[in-house]
Amino acid sequence: MATEDEPVTSLTSTKEGEDEDTGADPELLRKHPLENKWALWYFKNDRTKDWSENLKLVSTFEFIEDFWALYNYIQPASRLMSGCDYSVFKSGIQPAWEDERNKKGGRWMINLNKSQRNDELDRFWLEIVCMVYCCVLLEKPLETFSDDICGAVVNVRSKGDKVGVWTGNGANRDATLYIGRKLKERLQIPQQVIHRLPVA
Repeated sequence: MATEDEPVTSLTSTKEGEDEDTGADPELLRKHPLENKWALWYFKNDRTKDWSENLKLVSTFEFIEDFWALYNYIQPASRLMSGCDYSVFKSGIQPAWEDERNKKGGRWMINLNKSQRNDELDRFWLEIVCMVYCCVLLEKPLETFSDDICGAVVNVRSKGDKVGVWTGNGANRDATLYIGRKLKERLQIPQQVIHRLPVA
C-alpha cells in the first residue's frame, strides 16, 4: 500500500502470492481499446478549393474514452453549416469512393428532411458511429462482419441531411444485409427510410 509520500503506480490489486509486475501498460489498464483504429474527418464545401483540400483529418482514436473526449469537443452534426460532413472511418481508409477499400462496396443511407435535423440527426449520427466502431451496442455476431464496415458519414445539406454506413464488399450479401438490418433495428426506423446504394 502506498504511503502519503509514495505515488500510486497502479490501479490494479493483487492477491498474496501474485506477481505485482504484470508488464502491462498502465494506460491500457484504464482505457478500453477498440478492435480497430479510427479516424474522424471533416469536410467543408469551399468551391474555391479541390475536394481533397476541403477534406481534413481531425484526429484518430483507438480507445472508447478517446472517442468520447473527441465527440464531446466537436460541434454536433446538427450545428454544422450546410455542405459540411463528418466521417468516421477505419484508419487508413479515406471517406472517398476512390479509396481501394471502398471501391467494391456500397452504403446504407438514411435520408432525413430538414425538420428532423434538430430532433433526429444527432441521435442517428451518434448511434451509427457507435454501431460502426464498437460492437458493444449490438449482438456479438456483428464482429463477424466488422471487416465489411469501412466507416460512417453524415452529410448536412440545405434540402435534407443524410447519414450512412459504408461497406467494403458489396458481393458479401449476408454481411451487407445483416449490417442493414442491425442499422434499422438500432435506429428504430421504418423500412422506407433506409436504402442500400451501390458504389457512387
